[in-house]
Amino acid sequence: MNVGQQEAGRNSSAKAASVWEVLRVSTKLGLTSFGGPVAHLGYFHDEYVRRRKWLDERSYADLVALCQFLPGPASSQVGIGIGIARAGLWGGFAAWAGFTLPSVVALALFAFVLQGYDLANAGWIHGLKIVAAAIVAHAIVGMGQKLTPDRDRVTIAAAAATITLLWPEAYVQVFLILVSGMLGLRLYRGSKETAGHHIRISIRKGVAVGCLALFFVLLVTLPLLRQAADIEWIALFDSFYRSGSLVFGGGHVVLPLLEREVVPTGWVSQEHFLAGYSAAQAVPGPLFTFAGYLGAMSGGMTGVAAATIAIFLPSFLLVVGVLPFWSELRSNPNVQGALVGINAAVVGILLAALYDPLWTTAILSAADFALALLLFIMLVYWRLPPWIVVVVGAIGGVLLEYL
Repeated sequence: MNVGQQEAGRNSSAKAASVWEVLRVSTKLGLTSFGGPVAHLGYFHDEYVRRRKWLDERSYADLVALCQFLPGPASSQVGIGIGIARAGLWGGFAAWAGFTLPSVVALALFAFVLQGYDLANAGWIHGLKIVAAAIVAHAIVGMGQKLTPDRDRVTIAAAAATITLLWPEAYVQVFLILVSGMLGLRLYRGSKETAGHHIRISIRKGVAVGCLALFFVLLVTLPLLRQAADIEWIALFDSFYRSGSLVFGGGHVVLPLLEREVVPTGWVSQEHFLAGYSAAQAVPGPLFTFAGYLGAMSGGMTGVAAATIAIFLPSFLLVVGVLPFWSELRSNPNVQGALVGINAAVVGILLAALYDPLWTTAILSAADFALALLLFIMLVYWRLPPWIVVVVGAIGGVLLEYL
């Protein structure tokens, strides 16, 4: 074996070791990262930046800013980006798999256990609905403080909430995101942030452009293929791919999109939908793994695979496609201004989701409101882990049956 072959072999072994290292570390995070996307970013910072020093502080902040801009689950996208920076495309896949699959498996098993049971009148299910209302209210408070601090952004959020409630179709949310981005461009073009350091990415720009092209091709052709083929798993893949492609603001905002895809079609009942959404709060990892639960309910193991891959595939394509260009893009004041408007609209869409379907199906009496208030206080002021709040909510729902 010549020197060149030996060097290639060492490089290949080192790359494989890096991929396995990413998978091992991300799996540990996938098993222990409770608390939602903001908490996940804290876990990532502690593990990847402070302990392992895979990125510096500025590069990490720059990556987080990119993933806040893209549609999809921000924490998963940050993990994918870190994996790519560490070990290339396979590193990005390993980071996604390790962080995501533990909660997919847990929620799919939960779905299979629930199937065949009549949950419409179960007290603990009603308690989980109340938990979901409290958690979304908590998210609105936190996001509202950061993303709508002035009169103009509060107005954008209120308008987005009103329009979403009056016209609940999915395409209306896309329209709102576009209009809010244009308003942000006009009102906040001058807002500037310090750009981070360049993140070293080994992805060629041709590959990046190909991923962006594939993202848009799938977004356009999947609905057409769904109509032409009339095959259930293709319809499922289309619904979840579209949801993963069009949701800005992270996991909670995908709730109304998914609800309108799977409940009216009869794939999942309203009771099973809200039970699974609440259960998703009790497991670690990204909230988008809720798709695995919905896929299990609607299509068994095939549904789990189709829904999970479909809802995360847009994020992977977008991160790979945009990451090589982000340093130049983020310094553009037009992009920064549009992002301000989009984030305000996200708060409004989330507020609409709090009312419908959560509030209208969960808060049916004064006792329900009292339980929701207790759970909200546990989250916001006692700062208890979400799984404890879920357990208390389920027990509270059972106790409410005796009042």
